[in-house]
Amino acid sequence: MNIIKILGLGAGDLEQLPMGVYKQLMQAEHLYLRTKEHPVIAELEKEGLAYESFDAIYEQEGTFGTVYERIAEELIALSEQQQEIVYAVPGHPLVAEKTVQILLDKEKEGIIKLDIKGGQSFLDPMFTAVGLDPIDGFQFHDATALVKEAIEPTQAMIFCQVYDAFIASEVKLTLMEILPDDYPVTIVTAAGSSMEQITEVPLYELDRVAEINNLTSVYVPAVKEEEMLYKQFSSFRKTIATLRGPGGCPWDQKQTHESLKKYLIEEAYELLDAIDEEDTDGIIEELGDVLLQVLLHAQIGEDEGYFSIEDVIEGINEKMIRRHPHVFADTSVEDAEDVITNWEAIKAEEKGERAEQSILDSVAKGLPNLTKAYQYQKKAGKVGFDWNDVAPMWEKVKEELQELQEELDQDATSDRVAAEYGDVLFALVNIARYYKIDPEEAVALTNRKFYRRFTFIEKKVKELGQSFENLSLEQLDSIWEEAKKNGL
Repeated sequence: MNIIKILGLGAGDLEQLPMGVYKQLMQAEHLYLRTKEHPVIAELEKEGLAYESFDAIYEQEGTFGTVYERIAEELIALSEQQQEIVYAVPGHPLVAEKTVQILLDKEKEGIIKLDIKGGQSFLDPMFTAVGLDPIDGFQFHDATALVKEAIEPTQAMIFCQVYDAFIASEVKLTLMEILPDDYPVTIVTAAGSSMEQITEVPLYELDRVAEINNLTSVYVPAVKEEEMLYKQFSSFRKTIATLRGPGGCPWDQKQTHESLKKYLIEEAYELLDAIDEEDTDGIIEELGDVLLQVLLHAQIGEDEGYFSIEDVIEGINEKMIRRHPHVFADTSVEDAEDVITNWEAIKAEEKGERAEQSILDSVAKGLPNLTKAYQYQKKAGKVGFDWNDVAPMWEKVKEELQELQEELDQDATSDRVAAEYGDVLFALVNIARYYKIDPEEAVALTNRKFYRRFTFIEKKVKELGQSFENLSLEQLDSIWEEAKKNGL
């Protein structure tokens, strides 16, 4: 098996290149460079260095990932033709060098054999340039493959491979979702060499600096101000833990799962109101209030030693992946109906439903009763207890209305009248289900309509200098009709 020898060109000038690496570069019969754009190469060319570079591939491929894959493929092909080839990369071969990582994977597969020699990483001169002691902790990110979720702003960050303004823009836009637009960042080009340039700019100007090139990295200092971390989930969790902890808020400290139940319901309905009003700011605020309830329950669980927010997230994350095999596995679906069918089948299997367990038991007991009626009927319908046509549903409504009228005519007890009235509503819910109308949402629409029209009446009565008591029902109804004509 032929060998690919990999050498590091270091981070700076020729003077910083180890003598052993220098000799191997100059003596190599078959030398290949990932890129010739490096200070050392320009100086070695004067001494007669012979090489081939892969720079042309950068122009031919659309992404850095495909560039690196292709370079690795060509190196493997070349190694099959020649007994030994030398591949030189900027910096240290094992620091931020994707092509080497690809080749290492191929070596594990037994395809090639590597001989890796060191070279100075750019990290040491980078630490010196920005005055960072790595013992304090830092994050190292590849700017060509950013993962926003991996960014931790409480630690200093170094973004390598900021090759051009486009990549700098990607870094900027990603960071601006986390940090203030004017947060100070440092651009370092050719760290440790005689061409070293250090420029501090506000974040929003990161992609506007002229000297960005293949030797550019970006340093972002750790965030110290708590206010800048408010977007971070960890900051919010810390806030809730503080409120519940020693020296925290007496109200938060005494809350239990039971005492918080009513607030969760209230916040959920306030969120629905904001959604109905298409109020974006309101949706943001109310989602925050719902999230607050989730975090409070999770913190109570953690305080009592039963569970934490990580358990909550793990559980729902695992469930969503398990119940979407058409996305995360190899199950095929045709449409949304197939998705629902699969979901219900998986859900039933998870719960291990027994024959003696009612299919209605899966409907949450705390649902609003119109919604619960809808869900009961839906569950019963799935096992065949349902009409196939709407006509008998309407007949059932008429039957229940007749029975209600009979109870009212007999001056029946309030409980019997209420029961018959409930039967009417239940039958109407069946009609709603047939026409795919959410009964709870339908009532909500009517409530909002009534609110608009009644407040219109209030306004008109005030404009007339009258009170409700001084106006007849006919007069008030006339104003109601006016509100209808106005589209309210």
